[in-house]
Amino acid sequence: MSEDAKQTPERPTVGNQHRYLDEFLNEGEKVAETATTAPEEETLDDRILAALRSIYDPEIPVNIYDLGLIYDCNIDADNNVEVIMTLTTPHCPVAETMPGEIEMRVAGVPGVQSAEVKVVWDPPWDPSKMTEEAKLELGFL
Repeated sequence: MSEDAKQTPERPTVGNQHRYLDEFLNEGEKVAETATTAPEEETLDDRILAALRSIYDPEIPVNIYDLGLIYDCNIDADNNVEVIMTLTTPHCPVAETMPGEIEMRVAGVPGVQSAEVKVVWDPPWDPSKMTEEAKLELGFL
């Protein structure tokens, strides 16, 4: 592994597949593929990712996935989902309610048996965890 690869921060995953910026970086390729192939069936990973991207931080106009609050999402063989996340700060006004909302949204995804959210504080969140899309939206680029 190259030194550059070792220094790249870990990117959030869903179902053990790296999804960070896939849609944004490959949009042109997807459009071309869609024109020539039948649409692929949406996977459980895709549906969970869409659910996570539909939840917005109330103070920042960016969804929680692109904001970098989702550290990992594990799906077991029975389709029980564990979401590992953080918040921008331990004193976040939605610290009590957001994990419950995420559990409800993920549990409501077709095919999901159950959902559990674990909030962690290590590593702490910082702006480097945001996607390029989020940084652009917030004027960081």
